[in-house]
Amino acid sequence: MIFNFNAVDRRGTYTTKYNDAVLKFGTNDLLPLWVADMDLASPPCVEESLQQRASHPVYGYTTYPERYFDAIVSWYEKQYNWKIEPEWIVPCYGVVPSLNFAIEAFSRKGDGVIVQTPIYPPFVSSVKHRKRHLFENTLCYDDGRYSIDFEDLEEKAKEAKMMLLCSPHNPTGRAWSDSELERIIDICLVHDVLIVSDEIHADIVYTKTFRSVGSFQKAQERCVVFHAPSKTFNIAGLNTSFAVIPNARVRRAYKLEQNRSGITNGNPFGIEALMRAYEEGDRWLEALKKHLQGNIAYVEAFLKAHHLPISVVETEATFLVWLDCKAMGLAQKELTDFFIYKAKLGLNDGMSFGSSGEGFMRLNVGTSLPVIKEAMHRLLQAYKEMK
Repeated sequence: MIFNFNAVDRRGTYTTKYNDAVLKFGTNDLLPLWVADMDLASPPCVEESLQQRASHPVYGYTTYPERYFDAIVSWYEKQYNWKIEPEWIVPCYGVVPSLNFAIEAFSRKGDGVIVQTPIYPPFVSSVKHRKRHLFENTLCYDDGRYSIDFEDLEEKAKEAKMMLLCSPHNPTGRAWSDSELERIIDICLVHDVLIVSDEIHADIVYTKTFRSVGSFQKAQERCVVFHAPSKTFNIAGLNTSFAVIPNARVRRAYKLEQNRSGITNGNPFGIEALMRAYEEGDRWLEALKKHLQGNIAYVEAFLKAHHLPISVVETEATFLVWLDCKAMGLAQKELTDFFIYKAKLGLNDGMSFGSSGEGFMRLNVGTSLPVIKEAMHRLLQAYKEMK
């Protein structure tokens, strides 16, 4: 089957990416390539499932059927070679709220929480809003690739209660190797640090079969995994995610905190979308990954062919490309102004991911190739005019 990966006109759908562009960038006269959803249609099976559900005129309180849990179990075994048990699964509203629930459930005010910067901003804000002590295990950047500073992680772990792991990593695009994950686990076990792993980008890995931190037997007593079909199948607005928590005691503690929030009912459309996506969406996903790899390859080739002082950090996962713009020689404000006002492109400011993001910008390639081509030509023209 041939799938359509043309960009969809999202005007009139109240989309954050377009409607909030003025608030974020101060202008709507740009091409928005920032917030992490895609301009691509969700798979036909998902669209069909939502249309079928919408045809029933009652949209009341909804429970999670056995089929929901079976779909997740099957997806995990098929995609990640990890056989999980249905009782390990805790339905959730969204990964970011769940991170906050986990911080509340497993730490107290003043406790240390480790994050690996540069990092998706809610990791840092969640720790600070909950009045925990933030430990930054800043990633090492060398020759266009990121790695973990394990010596620093070991030192931080001595004083921490929890580590918020981003796997795959946003924004750097790293898909952590088995050996890296195992070393993280060993350090955290020695120092009794709970690992809370955001694995929302797990399905979009290009270089290997994704390995969940929870699939390591020795980690299962001290880990919480969060996941969702939202990035994979472009259904973030349906607010449907889940946790996989093998240890019963840890699972009870998490559920208690989540239940205190009052967010316990399922979204009828999110449930339908998850089940059909995980049951029938694997072929579409493989086609999507090839499309995204094509977009990434185009960006890399274009920047090199036109000798632009911008390089693509090796992208092992996600549809978010981390651009190294340091060779442009601009201060961060000058860099963001260049993209917004000269190139007319709305990208994420690297500094929003922490101070180690200085000199970088994040580009969302989850769109059609013609849109990416237009973005690159705008970038080239702006650079020529700057010289």
